[in-house]
Amino acid sequence: MPLPSTMTPIATTTLNSAAATITFSSIPSTYTDLVFIIQLASTSSNTLFYRFNGNTGTNYSTTRLSGSGTSALSDRSLNSTFGSLTNYAYPTTTIGNTMAIFTVMNYSNSTTNKTSLARSDAAGAGTDAVVNLWRQTSVINEVSFSTNGFGAGTPISANSTITLYGIKAAP
Repeated sequence: MPLPSTMTPIATTTLNSAAATITFSSIPSTYTDLVFIIQLASTSSNTLFYRFNGNTGTNYSTTRLSGSGTSALSDRSLNSTFGSLTNYAYPTTTIGNTMAIFTVMNYSNSTTNKTSLARSDAAGAGTDAVVNLWRQTSVINEVSFSTNGFGAGTPISANSTITLYGIKAAP
């Protein structure tokens, strides 16, 4: 299916070797929304996290609805130093088993806090629907992803891929 004319590919990152983070920087502010298509693997069952503009303040809140096929969960975290994109649908050890779509609304608006939505699925692990709030009005020009909470731990595996798209308002 062709992409809507309002959706423009901006950048794709595919890791040649394992890395602690994947970062998209110098994101142009010429779009209204951002969409990340994420296909990651990790050698351990770690949640996928994100951070905007390198901000490490306690400005992130996350609400998740998750299911594993045998159990369901809803949870919330407040005042975190990063946001969460997955819970049951964590990256597995095989590329292609986990896919997430992460949408950041009004990222280039300098008068509103930033809301984002994530939908993720992992074969044999589960599915998640997540809403995040970043309590900052800064224009987002950098987004980083990590499977280790931006600390020591298991990195993102080689061959993991994230593609960034910009969404323009329909004419």
